[in-house]
Amino acid sequence: MEGNKGFDVIIIGGSYAGLSAAMALGRSLRKVLIIDSGKPCNRQTPHSHNFLTQDGEKPAKIAEIAKSQVLKYSTVTFYEGLAIEGKKTEKGFIINTQNGDSFTGGKLLFATGIVDQIPDIKGFEECWGISVLHCPYCHGYEVRHKSIGLIANGDLAFEVSRLINNWTKDLVLFTNGQSTLTSEQAEKIKKHNIEIIEKEIAEIEHNQGYITNVVFKDGSKQKLSAIFARIGFKQHSTLPEQLGCTLNEHGFINIDDFQKTTIPGIYAAGDNTTMLRAVSVAVAAGMKAGAMINKELIEEVY
Repeated sequence: MEGNKGFDVIIIGGSYAGLSAAMALGRSLRKVLIIDSGKPCNRQTPHSHNFLTQDGEKPAKIAEIAKSQVLKYSTVTFYEGLAIEGKKTEKGFIINTQNGDSFTGGKLLFATGIVDQIPDIKGFEECWGISVLHCPYCHGYEVRHKSIGLIANGDLAFEVSRLINNWTKDLVLFTNGQSTLTSEQAEKIKKHNIEIIEKEIAEIEHNQGYITNVVFKDGSKQKLSAIFARIGFKQHSTLPEQLGCTLNEHGFINIDDFQKTTIPGIYAAGDNTTMLRAVSVAVAAGMKAGAMINKELIEEVY
C-alpha cells in the first residue's frame, strides 16, 4: 500500500459494523481504509439469527459476502493486520500497525468488538457460541423445549432465568457455588419449577462443542442440551482508551445517538458499544456511523 496511506476515514475492525460503515462511506465517495486482524468474537458460532434474509446463515459466510460487496467500491481498501497505536494530529489521526505500517485518516471508527472472558471451566471455551450460549434471542429458538442450564448468580441469575424460562420449562440454574439470590428471588424461581444447584462446576463434557453433561466437582453429572451463560468481557482493542475515549460503567465505549465517542473525530459501533450482541444490530450501527461520519466531513468544508 506504499503511496496510498492517507484516508478520509480509517475503520479499525472489519466485521459487520466495520464493513457496514465502509459501505456507507464508499457509497459516499469517501476514501476509506479498513484494518482488520481477523478474529471476530463469534468465529465459533455455527449460525446467525434475527437478521432478515440471512436467518440461519453462518456468520463467516455473511462477513465474506459483505466484504466482497464492500470492496467493489473503488475508494475502499482492506488491510489485514493489527492496529497497535494511535495518535491525534492537527488534521486527524495516525494509526500504526503491528506490521510496521502507518496510515493517516481524518476520522476514526472503532468497530473492534469485545473479548469474552472465559471462566476456568474445562470444556467451556470449546462449547462457547455452539452450545454454551450468550443470547436467547440469537439461539433460544434452536434449543426450545430442551433441557437447558443457566450459569449465573444473584440479581443477574434472577433476571436471566425468567428470560430463558420463556423458551423452555426444563431449566436448571447453576450458581456455581453458594447462591447469592435473595430468599424472595429463590422462592419466585422455584415456583416456576426452576431447580437451583449450588455445586461448583468442574467440567462441561461435549462432543465437538455440543454439550453432553455438566460435571460437578463432587463427581456428579447433569445431562443437558445447552447452557446459557453471562460472562465478563473486555474491549478487544485498547486504542480507544489510549486516545481518550471513555467507557461506561458496563465497560462499553461511551457513544451518543450518532455513534460519536467522547473524543471529537472518533466514532464507535458494534459490540464494543452495546450489550445487544447481534449481527443485525452491528450492521445497523455501522451504517449509522458511516452516514454520520460523512455528514461531519461535509460540514467541515461548508
